[in-house]
Amino acid sequence: MTEPRYIKLGSYLVLVIAAFFALMPAVWVFASSFKTEAEVFSTSVELIGPSGVTLENYQTLLARDDFQKWFLNSIMVAVAVTIIGVLLASTAAYGLSRYKFRGRSPTLYIFLVAQMFPGVILLVPLYRLFTELGMIDHLMALVIAYSTISIPFCVLMLKSYFDTIPFDLEEAGMVDGLNVLQAFWKIIMPLSVPGIAVTAFYSFITAWNEFMLASAFLVSRDNLTLPVGLGTFIDPYNQPWHLLTAASVLITIPVMIFFFLAQRYLISGLQTGGVKG
Repeated sequence: MTEPRYIKLGSYLVLVIAAFFALMPAVWVFASSFKTEAEVFSTSVELIGPSGVTLENYQTLLARDDFQKWFLNSIMVAVAVTIIGVLLASTAAYGLSRYKFRGRSPTLYIFLVAQMFPGVILLVPLYRLFTELGMIDHLMALVIAYSTISIPFCVLMLKSYFDTIPFDLEEAGMVDGLNVLQAFWKIIMPLSVPGIAVTAFYSFITAWNEFMLASAFLVSRDNLTLPVGLGTFIDPYNQPWHLLTAASVLITIPVMIFFFLAQRYLISGLQTGGVKG
């Protein structure tokens, strides 16, 4: 039975309105990043200011030594968390997927329960631990904290993905002379690229966007990450929105690059690796 024309038109109208409200803030921030300070604070509603497009805001930001350090700190932390998350989660998920051992089910429940609580709940115990270890104001403290938050999700995701790979493939490899570790790296890991892409993207986003833990663990200005560093721009009497809009655009570039490189794997990885009952 064909749907009435007015239902289709209504559906399209709702989608257009939803897309407008979803995209307009991002478009406005992007357009404002190319305006002068006076044009950003202007009450006129226009995407392009009277003086046209200017790169002054980006030049000012990129010329600042502290912004460059914050950007580099965020990159180092996010990459480290991604690598650690993928390596530890993949090996743990493989063991949970392929082997039956005492404590396997409680371990899975612990990983699942860990997802029910926000990462900020770890702030106090981690702060006390890092204080005792002398790791406050060190980027390694953030790497450990973010890995603690991201690994449970990554383990559950990859475990569900490994469950879909037939064990016969590993057995065939072992018949040809592979040991368990070789079968894991040469057979399972190449077949699990979509699932690995999802967990890597999640780990990267977790470390790249986080503010609360970073603001608690980092003290010196040179060690700040981008979210915390940009927070120092905010002043009760002078809000540099022209710089903040440019920074908002720059801070999305690594995430967009990561997404476009892994996008063909992300959808299939999410569909196949979704946690199953």
